[in-house]
Amino acid sequence: MTKKTKKTIIWSICIVLAAVIAYGTYYAVSFYDGLQSLNKSGESSPFHEIEKVDAKVPAPPEWEGTEPVNILLMGVDARGFEEGEIPRSDSMMVASIDPVKKKMYLFSILRDTYTDIPGHDPNRINTAITHGPNTAMKAVGDLLGIPIQYYVYTDFQGFIKLVDSVGGVDFYVEKDMNYSSKADKNEYDINLKEGMQHLDGNAALQYVRFRYDAMGDFTRTERQRELIKAVAKKMQTTTSIMKLPDILKSVSPYIDTNLEVEDMWKLATVAYKSSMSGSEQVPPMKLLKEETIGGAAVLTVGNPDTLKQYIQDIMSPPDPDPETEEGQSEGKESDPAGKESNPSASTSTSTSTETDRN
Repeated sequence: MTKKTKKTIIWSICIVLAAVIAYGTYYAVSFYDGLQSLNKSGESSPFHEIEKVDAKVPAPPEWEGTEPVNILLMGVDARGFEEGEIPRSDSMMVASIDPVKKKMYLFSILRDTYTDIPGHDPNRINTAITHGPNTAMKAVGDLLGIPIQYYVYTDFQGFIKLVDSVGGVDFYVEKDMNYSSKADKNEYDINLKEGMQHLDGNAALQYVRFRYDAMGDFTRTERQRELIKAVAKKMQTTTSIMKLPDILKSVSPYIDTNLEVEDMWKLATVAYKSSMSGSEQVPPMKLLKEETIGGAAVLTVGNPDTLKQYIQDIMSPPDPDPETEEGQSEGKESDPAGKESNPSASTSTSTSTETDRN
C-alpha cells in the first residue's frame, strides 16, 4: 500500500468520524431542545390564566427515581374554545411505571366518574383539568389511592401529529365504525371499516373517539388503551428512535407537561426496559353505580376504599395462599378427566349518556 493510499484512507475515516460526531451532536441538541419545549411556562402554557387558582392545590410529590411513578395522560377536545380556555378532558389515563420490577400498567378512567375535586365541589372527574393540572393530578390520585407525580396534556391535533410522526400504526379494527356530525362541519366524522389496516393520525383519532355502540364509553376506553399501546410499541422501533427530534418538534406545539428533561430521560430509559403488565378500566364495572346528580347522569363508586385496593392488587398482586394452591392441586389430581371446572359469572352492565361532544 502506497503512502498516498494510506493518507486517502485515513482522511476518509476522519471525514466519516467527523460526520458521525456532527450528526450525533445535532441529534443530541435537537433531542434535548425537543424535550425541553414540551414543558411550557408563562404565556406559552395553556394553563397560564388559571395558575393562581391551581397553585392553591399542593404540588405533586417528587419522583426519586426508584419508586413507582404515575403519569396522568389527558386528551381534550378543544374545538370551539378560545385561547386560554381549558376544556374538559375527553380522555384520561394513568401510566404507571415500576423501575424496580420493570413493569408498566395503563389505567383508563371513565370520564363520567363522580368524585371529589380538591378546592371545588364534587363533580365528574373530567372537569378537574379545568381548574389546572395540579388539581387534576390530586383528584385522580385521591380517587385511585396512588400519588400522581406528572401529567401530559394534549388535544386532537397533538394525537394526530404523534401517530403521523411515527409513520402510523398497523391495527385491527374490530368492526365498522360510522358517525357523522354537521355541528363541526363533518371535520371529525368517523368512517372506519372492520379488519386489519394501517391507521394514520386521522384514522387513529376516529378509532379512539368512537363510542356509538352498546357499551359507549366503556368500550371506548378499552380501544384507547389498545391504540396507545400500539403507538408506544411503534415508538420503540429503531426508525422511530432515530426520528425522535423530528417527532418532538412535530408534537411540541400541542403538548404540555410538568416533566423536566432529566425526568423524561430517566422515564424513557426505564420504560424502554419495561414490559406492559396490566391494562384496566377504572373504576371497574363491579364498583360502578349510575346516578343522577344535579340533573346530570354520572357514575359513582360504591366503595372508594375497595377501588384503591383494586388498584393496589393490580400493581402489587398479593402472594398466593399456599394452602389454597395445595387444595387446588389436589382437586386437579382427583379429577378423572384431568380438567378443572370453569364456572362463569355474568354481570349486568349499563351505559350512561351525556350531552358532551364526542
